[in-house]
Amino acid sequence: MPYVLISTQIRLECGPTICGDEKSDPELMEYLGAKLTQQVGNNFSEYRTDHSPRVVLDMLEHRGYMVVGQCGTGQTVSWTLNKTLPEPNAWDPSVAADKESKCYGGGPVNYTYYL
Repeated sequence: MPYVLISTQIRLECGPTICGDEKSDPELMEYLGAKLTQQVGNNFSEYRTDHSPRVVLDMLEHRGYMVVGQCGTGQTVSWTLNKTLPEPNAWDPSVAADKESKCYGGGPVNYTYYL
């Protein structure tokens, strides 16, 4: 399930909003108007948008994301959002399935445990 973490400094509640890292979905970041930036002294990059957190939350809701957590730490406030994806059909052999479960392209497995 895809997750998105957005955050902002409390004193900057009108923006900018950090809404991803260098491994985030580029298409989603473009939709949010976010640009990949790297702060001086950091060894990582992050996506930032000039939108306020409320606007970013509204935009993500339109894309099917839902807030699953929120917290404040020091001067930072963060929101975690999740988008539930449809479950693949476990019985469809064309769908990559967990081959360890022995359900790949077949029926349920009767597990018998011997003590």
